[in-house]
Amino acid sequence: MTTVYLLRHSEPLKVNNIENSDSLQLQNEKWGLTINGENIAKEKSKNSELQDFDIVFSSNYVRAIATAKYFTNDKINVVESFGERKFGIDNWNELPDDFSKKQYEDFDYKFSNGESLNMVINREYQALNNILNNYKDKKVLIVGHSTAIASLLTKWCDVDFMGDYKFNNEVFFDGKWNYCECFRLEFDDNNKIISIDNIKFD
Repeated sequence: MTTVYLLRHSEPLKVNNIENSDSLQLQNEKWGLTINGENIAKEKSKNSELQDFDIVFSSNYVRAIATAKYFTNDKINVVESFGERKFGIDNWNELPDDFSKKQYEDFDYKFSNGESLNMVINREYQALNNILNNYKDKKVLIVGHSTAIASLLTKWCDVDFMGDYKFNNEVFFDGKWNYCECFRLEFDDNNKIISIDNIKFD
């Protein structure tokens, strides 16, 4: 059995880019953590269940890597496919207020240069299967992002993006995302999912 933990990054430090030639996507990827975010990740890493991982993966976003560093004594393996949904805009003002709602209602909805939720699910699921094939019977941590993780969970769960998440008709998560929100997924030797649990911290 392979155990995979999906962990949302900690609290990001949002930067006001007054003069920056980076694309909006790259600016977003470069957000680090607040001091509080560093402290949250450090405290969560003390939980006995979130120790002794055989291997740690992270998205390529700085806030995810900065979170993942607290859960390994060795190295972090960066996998771009675990990154957050790409909006495909040049300015935050271009994002309509109902964008997320439209994506949750239609998994193929996207801007021309952005990603639909189906695109996010496909890249994440492929990356996850690569891990399951290469690290059987291991304890694996993947640090990512709330929308991306929620989207991936729809492969096995009934997900109400505004409410409860259910696996085998049982509610395992109330949909209220905290920083470092964590899920434990167990897979058999054929990569079939056995269980999903939301890890609650003391």
